[in-house]
Amino acid sequence: MSSAMAEELTARARIVRAAVRRFAADGMSAPLRTIAADAGVSAGLIIHHFGSADGLRAACDEHVLDVVRTNKQRVFTRSVGAGAMLAQLAEIEGYAPVVGYVLRRLQAGGELAATLVDGFVTDAVEYLAQGEAAGVVRPSRDPAARARVLTEQALGALLLQLPAQQDHLDLDELPGWLRSYPERIVGPLLEVYTEGVLADRTLLDAYLADRESRPSPP
Repeated sequence: MSSAMAEELTARARIVRAAVRRFAADGMSAPLRTIAADAGVSAGLIIHHFGSADGLRAACDEHVLDVVRTNKQRVFTRSVGAGAMLAQLAEIEGYAPVVGYVLRRLQAGGELAATLVDGFVTDAVEYLAQGEAAGVVRPSRDPAARARVLTEQALGALLLQLPAQQDHLDLDELPGWLRSYPERIVGPLLEVYTEGVLADRTLLDAYLADRESRPSPP
């Protein structure tokens, strides 16, 4: 590879790293000029490499998804769930911008958000099945649907309490915030999961009876 090509690849990687950090800190609408200043390049060079702001975000999506996939098995224990996985990943030096970007992307939606949620759901199906086999989790009529609801609830609760809904997110403080977050939710969640909310199964029985009475979809 020529020195010019190597320099171009280095510039591209530097732009992506700067963009991930800036999008995490300020949200997905952070201006290209700010990202260019962070990367020490011109806004024109960003357009040269990525074509547009959407092209840059797509490159960031690809980079972040690759980081999450690469580190998932190392940090994701099968009993902790999506929120704890993000907290553990943020503890690894230098990965707080990636976690911040994931949270911002989940806020904004898009293909990466859907891909990440699907990945978390797949993991939840597996570790809930392991819990069933161990006798610590009740079996489900629809394991995949249950896993998706639990995952979406967990991520939704995390996003609702994200310390920067629209404002600046301090990436240096993010790992500490993620560590403290479970302290606020574990007690109530364990109560709901262990003791339930409804006093009897009247509503569940009525729902199941209604569903069984409906004609099967074509």
